[in-house]
Amino acid sequence: MTLSAAAVPDAPAAATGSRARRSGRWFSRLGVGGWVAVAVLAAVLLTALLGPLFVTTDPNSVNLSYAYVGPIPGHPLGFDGQGRDLFARLLHGARTALIGPAIVVAVSTVLGAAVALVAAWVGGAVDAVVARVTDAMFAFPGLLLALLAVSLFSPGVVVAAVALSISYTPYTARIVRSAALKERSLPYVAALDVQGFGAGRIVVRHILPNILVTVVAVATLSFGYALIDLAALSFTGLGVQPPQSDWGVMVAEGVTGIIAGYPQESLFAGGLIVVTVGAVNFLGDRIEGASGDPR
Repeated sequence: MTLSAAAVPDAPAAATGSRARRSGRWFSRLGVGGWVAVAVLAAVLLTALLGPLFVTTDPNSVNLSYAYVGPIPGHPLGFDGQGRDLFARLLHGARTALIGPAIVVAVSTVLGAAVALVAAWVGGAVDAVVARVTDAMFAFPGLLLALLAVSLFSPGVVVAAVALSISYTPYTARIVRSAALKERSLPYVAALDVQGFGAGRIVVRHILPNILVTVVAVATLSFGYALIDLAALSFTGLGVQPPQSDWGVMVAEGVTGIIAGYPQESLFAGGLIVVTVGAVNFLGDRIEGASGDPR
């Protein structure tokens, strides 16, 4: 049966109301664990943004007379093997540890969501090509692409972040495309089309907001994976370059301390990576679970 404009005059309002109800539901279903994860991530982010403003110690200042000295007044975590303040290095390292994953998530989410929405709306050959390309790119590990990129160009967080952004885009596109196809098949989309609403308006103002929870969940999980990948590259010397402070670099530099019986540097930096990634993944799982609520 063909839908007529007269038969569905309130389709936009119905779609908007449904969206509001769903948004309120997933927001309220984060639970105690979800809000704890939010609090942890907020603390890490605020520390990265504001911490270096209050701790004025130069994180790269070397003083070998303080090598492996424990906590003293003004230096609560002690010093590394080169006499550099561990607390200051952790605070400054938080910025470099978080900026890279943020770049990866921003680029891959925008590109992946755009490709997915176009494929879901146009359908046909375009959708088939996008599906096959994303499936093929899954066979190429993102970390391997990043390793090739820094080997061909130069070690550094920018080159690695760009390579990871490319490799993460198919992952985002695949999941968002699935959600967009499901939304595309709902009656209100056909009703909006019959009423003369343009494709761009329907996609941007109705389909995208209705699958936004899925997009946020994918972006959140991708952030955790990107943080691990970039930290691994920094650990191997292909990401952030010493003496710049970074959690992955600190884990690598702390290996010598572990052998010498001073594991503090690796433990502190590695612990922050584990806590941050754990909070991100837990929050992403909660959002992803809430996005699957029945409508």
